[in-house]
Amino acid sequence: MRLLITNDDGIDAPGLVELARSLSAVHEVWVVAPDKNRSAISNAISMADPLKITKKKERWYACSGVPVDCVINGLRTILPAPPDAILSGINKGANLGTDVIYSGTCGAARQAIISGYPGIALSIENFHSRSKWNFKPLAEFVQKNLSELVSLCSPDVFVNINAPSADSYAGWRITRLSKRIYNNFIDTFTAPDGSSYTFFQGGKVSTEGGDDCDFAAVSQGLISIGRIHAQPTDADDMKEKGLKLSL
Repeated sequence: MRLLITNDDGIDAPGLVELARSLSAVHEVWVVAPDKNRSAISNAISMADPLKITKKKERWYACSGVPVDCVINGLRTILPAPPDAILSGINKGANLGTDVIYSGTCGAARQAIISGYPGIALSIENFHSRSKWNFKPLAEFVQKNLSELVSLCSPDVFVNINAPSADSYAGWRITRLSKRIYNNFIDTFTAPDGSSYTFFQGGKVSTEGGDDCDFAAVSQGLISIGRIHAQPTDADDMKEKGLKLSL
């Protein structure tokens, strides 16, 4: 397969390097990734500023934009022919449940689907902060099962894969999205000139969902595989319900 790989952690991120290394053993891999960390950028796109594209080595390019820019530029200006799939990651940190709204990793996979190509987002979580981040097992899992994983995509669905940072996995599970509660807060500072500044502070994340959700699978040492709609969809309860509106 011809593959386009990107991420939101940046061109030198170890998860991207490991994924590209593993897939390059059997596939034609092209890397177009942000020149610096662009985490939590969602589906943002650069519309006003020109983008700088820098060739780092053969089939490796850094882009001054965000992950979606990397996908679009890869498709339209860099790859010699269309890819068979677009992969984003491996992200350092999970993208579970509500995370997919904010995630630049998922944004790139979503853009793949919007552009007409299979898209797969990949992330790992390290539940033990002092432990080493181990991207290799997930990269190898993807290499072994790429055709099957691509088959889970559809014209409106991308695949979101999460796994624990571990030497091996207890298995895999098709999952649904959990609900993430971030408990973030804002610090405010008033400068001597009277201007106010606010500083985002991440809180301790709590998660809601049953045994079939993505968080539960990863917590149990499994690879979580979810199918996510790329396009917003109407709520299935959009019915009249006796609504009375006046003009």
